[in-house]
Amino acid sequence: MAERSSGMVTISLLLAELLGSKRKQKLLLIHQALTSDPVAVETLRGAAVSEGGLLTDEIRRKVWPKLLSVNVYNLPPKPGRTVRQNHKDYTQVQLDVNRSTHRFPQGMRAEQRRVLQEQLIDLILHILRAHPELHYYQGYHDIAVTLLLVAGERMGSALLEKLSTHHLRDFMDPTMDSTKHILNYLMPILQQESLRLHDFMLRYQSRSWVGTIFALSWLITWYGHVLTSFPHILRLYDFFLASHPLMPVYFAAVIVLHREAEVLACDCDMPSVHQLLSQIPQNLPYERLISWALQLFQRHPHAELAKQAALQHHKSEKTRWSGSFSAFQLATTQQRPDAVLRRQRQQDSAHAETAALLPTAGHSPLVKAAVWGISATLGAVALAVTQTALEWAPEFLLQLF
Repeated sequence: MAERSSGMVTISLLLAELLGSKRKQKLLLIHQALTSDPVAVETLRGAAVSEGGLLTDEIRRKVWPKLLSVNVYNLPPKPGRTVRQNHKDYTQVQLDVNRSTHRFPQGMRAEQRRVLQEQLIDLILHILRAHPELHYYQGYHDIAVTLLLVAGERMGSALLEKLSTHHLRDFMDPTMDSTKHILNYLMPILQQESLRLHDFMLRYQSRSWVGTIFALSWLITWYGHVLTSFPHILRLYDFFLASHPLMPVYFAAVIVLHREAEVLACDCDMPSVHQLLSQIPQNLPYERLISWALQLFQRHPHAELAKQAALQHHKSEKTRWSGSFSAFQLATTQQRPDAVLRRQRQQDSAHAETAALLPTAGHSPLVKAAVWGISATLGAVALAVTQTALEWAPEFLLQLF
């Protein structure tokens, strides 16, 4: 008995050591991708999708901007209270945010939560005022609060703006036509993977989009509204930010397929099926489902799903980003590492300060040359310090984690 107990302890220690080694390898891989020039965005996508995702919020604050082509050294100012003035959505946004207390970490002081809720209101209204073509929908705040909690006001604002004009754009039309079209992608996936399940759901589904309405809150909030575990929400955000905008639909499909036995066992009527599926179990095997969704994405390309959805519903409508996502992905591969962006920012600031010191036209050019020489020297010193820091960074990262 003692030998068996000792063997179990040994196995546990070996597993812990293996997991620790894999974690360190991923941390080093992410660091190398972030510091390469240009940034190795495909490597970052792979890290975000692979088991465990991006591991920590500190890493997310470095990687999420790269996945969305956001320059963290050129962030917008913090949204001010002026965005609230005479805004048509202010009252609705305020109501939704005030009802979202469950989205904040348990144990957070009420005063701290209220401050964050005020920031959340300003963040949302800032995006809507900057982009009048975007229309607020209930559930948008669930995505905004996740970005705010991880990235803060300024970076969260930049990330939300990029998502709103790309991944979430079809949800922000004045009508729900585009959203309904995206929901229509779900049934063709089920048809290809389980004809029995598909036919069962088709029997309770009416001829309208109401049959897939159980997945509406999943898609428009990236599951933030229906999951109670913040780590699980963050794991899915890592996955979705690194994937095609339709990936939340594929993930919805694997949830339904995972629960196939439960669905087939319930009464074949809309209230029963809708009630079952609208309540997501909190103990889902997320890593396995993520891997499954990736497989479905490869087996059933979104372009083919679009054709099937259009045929089933007699429409030729396409999602707005159907032809632009490739260009969006290409742009992410041309980013410079943060060390370079930081150096450019420092040089720009130094040149701006120097320009303010330059004498007006007609003064001695020797004075101008001297001032620019000082600026160049300071820039070289900053570069040397930056390079020294980068040389030590990998070892420092491993010690931190």
